[in-house]
Amino acid sequence: MNDFIEKRDFYRMVVNGEIRYRIDGESQISTGRVVNLSNSGLLMTADREIAPGATLTLAILPGHSITPPLLADASVIRCDSSGSDLYNVACTIDRILAESDTGPDLLEGISATSP
Repeated sequence: MNDFIEKRDFYRMVVNGEIRYRIDGESQISTGRVVNLSNSGLLMTADREIAPGATLTLAILPGHSITPPLLADASVIRCDSSGSDLYNVACTIDRILAESDTGPDLLEGISATSP
């Protein structure tokens, strides 16, 4: 018998997709992988440690061109080493963005509006 009670407000979807992000105050665009995604947050892997409280501008890239990237500002809640030169970074999604709000370099080389 399963006595599990879901305590989250929003279910998490397992996702294995590319993410591009910029840490507020830096110009470098970094890449990682999205592990899961919900209405209010996400878990991603990164190749660098990101301090809790840092603000990110991010683009979650879909696996096909028919769906545009999810663009958002997010705040880092925690960052833990996964033991394989990667870090698990948990974030809250603060605001969904329009393409014009991200800066030109975050989506460079990606057509966000055309299939």
